[in-house]
Amino acid sequence: MAAVGRSAGGRVFEDNKLKHRFEWTEQGLLAFADYHEGDGVVFLPHVEADMALRGKGASGRLMEAIAAHARGANLKLRPTCPYAVYWFKHHPDAADVLA
Repeated sequence: MAAVGRSAGGRVFEDNKLKHRFEWTEQGLLAFADYHEGDGVVFLPHVEADMALRGKGASGRLMEAIAAHARGANLKLRPTCPYAVYWFKHHPDAADVLA
């Protein structure tokens, strides 16, 4: 597991290749997005946050980190999880990373 970025307050984004998921740790709690790859695209079928993080924007911060990671790694994303689809619809500035 390799840390991709770290921000203030102990927030950490990681691409956990072993579990095929992007992880966002905040306040010692986890939000994650499962992924699988195919045809040069990274599919995002599921996003989930620890109950204590829900409603506090952690999943949105996870999605921002995923978009930044995709941009830096020249990845193209295809969200299939309803939350991820919703997030990209409301963040057109991240459309450049969509397949």
